[in-house]
Amino acid sequence: MRMYSARPGTTRYRPVRELLSTGASGTVTLLAGGALALGLGGLGELHSGRLAFVAYVALCGLAGAYSRPRASPVIGLAAWLCCNAFAEHRHAELGWSGPWPEGRHYAVFTATALLLALPAAVPRRTVRVALLRLDRPV
Repeated sequence: MRMYSARPGTTRYRPVRELLSTGASGTVTLLAGGALALGLGGLGELHSGRLAFVAYVALCGLAGAYSRPRASPVIGLAAWLCCNAFAEHRHAELGWSGPWPEGRHYAVFTATALLLALPAAVPRRTVRVALLRLDRPV
């Protein structure tokens, strides 16, 4: 079990962070998107506006930071579904504004998740920590 890792060529050691799988990332994003819709509803912001869009982009970034890069399309799709159904068209109805506006939203959600997932995909070297025993002479 790895406890610490470092990027090649550096001496900074970081604790190893386990990343979510693709399915778990999609599930977390759907559940968090529903919770975000409840919060936006409490603020009276359940309409097609900038605050709702930025909130779902931030959700994609947060989910992407704890996920593998290959989960980015699933995160983007889950965020698009929640944003489209709850924030833009309300009442959990999916609406279609055309391929360009909807594709642009999906692309922004996916790109945000991917950009924040990429630093975790950079190869790191494993650092093995030796156990120190104080009862043995060195």
